[in-house]
Amino acid sequence: TQVFADDGEAVPVTVIQVGPCHVLGTRTEERDGYSAIVLGFDEKPARLANKPELGIAKAANAKPQRFIRELRLSKEEAGKYTLGQVIGPKDVFADGSPVDVEGWSKGKGYQGVLKRHHMKGMRGSHGTHEYFRHGGSIGCRLTPQRVHKGKRMAGHMGDDRVTIQNLQLFRILADENVILVRGAVPGAANDYVVVTQAATRTAYKRKGMGKEEVRSK
Repeated sequence: TQVFADDGEAVPVTVIQVGPCHVLGTRTEERDGYSAIVLGFDEKPARLANKPELGIAKAANAKPQRFIRELRLSKEEAGKYTLGQVIGPKDVFADGSPVDVEGWSKGKGYQGVLKRHHMKGMRGSHGTHEYFRHGGSIGCRLTPQRVHKGKRMAGHMGDDRVTIQNLQLFRILADENVILVRGAVPGAANDYVVVTQAATRTAYKRKGMGKEEVRSK
């Protein structure tokens, strides 16, 4: 959708529900060899959960969750969260901060080289028959006597893990557990995504004034 900034600019945004997220588990360097937290999102009925899921939810004093992910954090960051804690957007993000959004792209099925690799195809003039959308030659029988690995050919397209970096978090609607991210994110409507603080933040000074990169610790 689109929203309007304070100066009247129409900003294209994607609406993402980011909470409430429940801390279903913690990982410590002393016990597990690394630091992380396990977050759950989107409650589901207990009748749809198996026994391991019910046990994890019971230990965190929460309901079973549909989407569970483990996020690596530093020891100091992981120490801020406790088992069973409920996290909202204001606990992690701030207005205008850059974020990375990871999701699964839309599956396109089996596609040809024109759609999958943006090839131009064959000419449509005299002497060309049934080869308008073909990929052309893929090798030679003398040299190299095989097809090179990684050759761009027809095949499965989409349904890949995609991460879009440095999207601007335009606005936080804390009461609704919703954030507005400037631009598009991977996947179809109502898909699950993972939103994290940007690994390599890009701070935009002003329009047309260039940008500077700030690497986060």
